[in-house]
Amino acid sequence: MLERTVKLQKHEVLIIDEKLALPQSVGGRAVRALADELTSRDIEVIEAVNYHDGRSVIISDAAIDAILIDWSEERIGKLSRAEALDLLRTIRSRNATVPVMLMADHVSRDGLTVEVMQLSDEYVWLHADTIPFIASRVVAGIQRYQRNILPPFNKALFNYMNLAEYSWAAPGHQGGVAFTKTPAGRVFFDFFGENLFRSDTGIERGGLGSLAEHSGPIGEAEAYAARVFGAHRSYSGLTGTSGSNRAIFAAAVGDGEFALCDRNCHKSIEQGLIASGGIPAFLVPTRNRYGIIGPIPPQEFEPKAIRAKLDAHPLKQHAAKKDPVYAVVTNSTYDGLCYDSAEVEKLLGKSVDRIHLDEAWYGYARFNPIYENRFAMRGDPKAHGPSDPTVFATQSTHKLLAALSQASYIHVRDGRNPIEHSRFNVSYMAQTTTSPLYALIASNEIGASMMDGPSGKALTDEVIEEAITFRQTLARAHREFTAKKEWFFSPWNAPKVKDRKTGKKVDFADADPRQLATDSDCWVFHPGDKWHGFDGLPDGWCMLDPIKVGIVSPGMGDDGKMQGKGIPAPVLSAYLHHFGIIPSRTTDFMVLCLFSIGITKGKWGTLMSVLLDFKDDYDANRPLEQCLGDLVAEAPAAYAGMGLRDLADRMFKHMKESHMDRLQAEAFCALPRPQMLPRRAYGMLMAGDAELLPVEKLAGRVSGVGIIPYPPGIPIVMPGENFGPADGPWLSYVRALEDWGRTFPGFEKEVEGTVVVEGAYQAWALKE
Repeated sequence: MLERTVKLQKHEVLIIDEKLALPQSVGGRAVRALADELTSRDIEVIEAVNYHDGRSVIISDAAIDAILIDWSEERIGKLSRAEALDLLRTIRSRNATVPVMLMADHVSRDGLTVEVMQLSDEYVWLHADTIPFIASRVVAGIQRYQRNILPPFNKALFNYMNLAEYSWAAPGHQGGVAFTKTPAGRVFFDFFGENLFRSDTGIERGGLGSLAEHSGPIGEAEAYAARVFGAHRSYSGLTGTSGSNRAIFAAAVGDGEFALCDRNCHKSIEQGLIASGGIPAFLVPTRNRYGIIGPIPPQEFEPKAIRAKLDAHPLKQHAAKKDPVYAVVTNSTYDGLCYDSAEVEKLLGKSVDRIHLDEAWYGYARFNPIYENRFAMRGDPKAHGPSDPTVFATQSTHKLLAALSQASYIHVRDGRNPIEHSRFNVSYMAQTTTSPLYALIASNEIGASMMDGPSGKALTDEVIEEAITFRQTLARAHREFTAKKEWFFSPWNAPKVKDRKTGKKVDFADADPRQLATDSDCWVFHPGDKWHGFDGLPDGWCMLDPIKVGIVSPGMGDDGKMQGKGIPAPVLSAYLHHFGIIPSRTTDFMVLCLFSIGITKGKWGTLMSVLLDFKDDYDANRPLEQCLGDLVAEAPAAYAGMGLRDLADRMFKHMKESHMDRLQAEAFCALPRPQMLPRRAYGMLMAGDAELLPVEKLAGRVSGVGIIPYPPGIPIVMPGENFGPADGPWLSYVRALEDWGRTFPGFEKEVEGTVVVEGAYQAWALKE
């Protein structure tokens, strides 16, 4: 017999009433009787004896199905009405529809204002009705709430699950039963739970709609997402934003057509070029002293600059049209640099009809005013008309919103030269599956629903506030150690901001947290600022996203030159990993940590403690056997007997003497010469007209693959581009990375597109 492996849903009711602590009083007996009656109906009752405790529960527990609040005249008289009203506002700032019932002994004229009535649902008269009747009112409110809590596809999926039908169609595991027939399968079944497998059904279930036709509940879910995210239409992507990007690219760009491409692009853009046969004309971004790839300067978007780029293009003889048909820009960048997207679209709209903003790491921007004008789907979609460019945005719902991995959205605002839905759908279906996992679609829709209404702002507010609290804590610690002439890490943001009350500059550490969380000027790149390291940008062109927190390690001067001593960020990153803290990415002098809506309050406190531990271990030159034992075990010949400071000093010296920062800058700031279209290069590679060669034999050859060092994760050579001379920037940088990996085993740099053979990089070059 198979036992239940999933938890049954149980309803929760929060009662906020100080009389719960006074069971002998008349009011106490009444509210206790109500709590007992609800419990007898299999409802879990959570008790709070004051508004403060109630607020804490409301903020921390989203499973509450109804809230009952003491609103008696005696209670309101004891406390300020402002506190009581603030509690109601807190509830509605997070959940617009949860039933809120005010418990009173008789009508209080002063307590029953218009705003109070708007924020609550009904009054409960504890001494005028029977306790069972009042409990029934609570249950009825819960039922109404539950009927409307789920968005359309999830509601349809849950209803389908209740049918408990017998299936004679795919998938073969038949609701997970197949897994229970072997020991390993049973462990798998128990680990994930029955609901996952029961919801994994074939496309024969017409009641769930069709992904291919965007009909039924699936179509309703996409229409729902379009409303939430401000699009004319949206598509649920099940192959990540990689698949979403490829779908747009292939639909927008034809064989031999020019596409304006951000060189700071994800590899899916390269794949889009291959699929479409387009000719890339690259928009070159900036780079700062920390190796962060920054924004593209606005002059790159000017029509004259674009025209000059196309007229001088080495492959222009293959062009089917002289003008570009599409442009794609990464916004925000992987390090959290956000464009003034309204201005980007205005400039690019002079040259192209279709603009695509790759917002894979930025799906939350619409829901917080600090990002105003810095994302694609801005304002009311009805204001976007036929004279505007057609705009696409792709967002990885699974990255910084809440969805399962692979979940993504394509959002579209139709304007000039739109791509009609049925034609676009052909490209979309080429990048998705005909056997969708319904749990992916459901999670994508839930990611959208969490942003709907007041919860979108409430959730993003929390993330921003947590990130700022950590940044200010780190900044204060850095200032304290600096005052003692000691080193410490610092946050990558403006060291001073203008106080909006006094107009004077104050230390970031001392700034009003509320201002930092609401005033975008605190995060904008201003001309003349030294901290960000990007010169020549107009004021407001770029803003740092506060939730993408860069932790700067010492060693790089404001002048872009390495100092006498320093701590390479890879050493810190290894130390963090050793203590179970996994940052998002690590460059030479910066570790990036992403704050998302899944970050719990105070989680950053552990990160801060480990940073302080690192300082102690570094200053004491703690033996690596004690603080990085796994590293020593992996490569004892390289690290045995070495201390943490010894490792940092040796690594810093190597970086300085090998000029890695200069080589990296040259590799990313110059473009190799394209000799053939990416599609042609890919075709030759797949046909076997290529050979795998070591770095020393790649000079002058044409690449069959994209060469993408991580970090920063963008290509230095694209398919069809020439590797250049042996001493050129691209091969010189790859050799430097190769030397780094041999010198510091365990710290090897990933270079996608290469094959590592005995510590040496090899890459596919097309046969001559």
